[in-house]
Amino acid sequence: MAGLLFSAVTRADKQPQLLSDSAKIYLLTCSPGEALYERYGHTAILVQDEELGINDVYNYGIFDFNAEHFYWRFVKGETYYQLGKEDAYWFVLLYKRAGRQVNIQQLNLTPEDRDAIYRALLINYYPENRVYLYNFVFDNCATRPYYLLMSALGERSAIKPQTTSNYLKLPQTTSNLKHQTSDITFRELIRYYTPKGSWGDFGINLVFGPRADKPMTDEQRLFLPEQLMNHLSRMQYADGTPLVAAEQIEPFVIQRVPWYATWYFGLAVLFVVLAIISLHDRRQGKRTKWVDYILYVLYGALLVLVTFLTFFSIHPLVGFGSYLLIIPSIHLCARIIYLWR
Repeated sequence: MAGLLFSAVTRADKQPQLLSDSAKIYLLTCSPGEALYERYGHTAILVQDEELGINDVYNYGIFDFNAEHFYWRFVKGETYYQLGKEDAYWFVLLYKRAGRQVNIQQLNLTPEDRDAIYRALLINYYPENRVYLYNFVFDNCATRPYYLLMSALGERSAIKPQTTSNYLKLPQTTSNLKHQTSDITFRELIRYYTPKGSWGDFGINLVFGPRADKPMTDEQRLFLPEQLMNHLSRMQYADGTPLVAAEQIEPFVIQRVPWYATWYFGLAVLFVVLAIISLHDRRQGKRTKWVDYILYVLYGALLVLVTFLTFFSIHPLVGFGSYLLIIPSIHLCARIIYLWR
């Protein structure tokens, strides 16, 4: 995490008070959307001060598809996001129109805490600071608010031991989060939020390598917005006061994929088609070579992509995995019919 940005969370006595005593700060957690990059939800921070007319949402998830060489940089892992600021009304309206729930958690903060967080957000929003190198797992729209809040709270918070599922199990102290290893791997947790059987699920397994199968620390799990939301719900100060003063939250609903749209069904269809072609070729005493050539090109393209991601990209979890063998294996099994006598 960029230390320069979060060093802004300070309590210098000589700094003027930025927010009124009635100000409130909220963590907003948006439920999943339809697009693949929306499947994992979104996190933002709302600063509200009626006395000063402040009602701003700070959002670390802004990016531009039309940016120069966007897709090339995305493949290389050099995707740059930035901190955006917008009126809370329009932020919530946008998500509501998309059919996405906006979960709200009001944070129980002192005036000093609120000022420290707001000051950090203002400094982060400077043009020279707002752009950062995005990383889906280690530096994203959820990790940035989390580390900003933890920098403001320091060592004054602890964590309740209660859990609601294996995916939400957390240790009892904040300091342990960085070091205590859970029994959940990166791949398992990411797939938990990916519709089972979707082509996105297949793609994740296709490009993720062995590094994705390493157990995560409990803190690393907080890159996912729902994990962070539920984590804050269980946090409390040393005197037992909850970090979250009030909340309106609902668990994420992971969409199901109809059977005919799953990658299982798609690959089964591929096998049947190849088997029919092979059987027809065997009876005709010929070979439909163009089918094989198309698949060879597909294998080669996938191999080049994964090789590039493994050795030249800065994406942390990609690499050679067993899923690369699925389509070639289907092709081989179907084509054996042609060779069978």
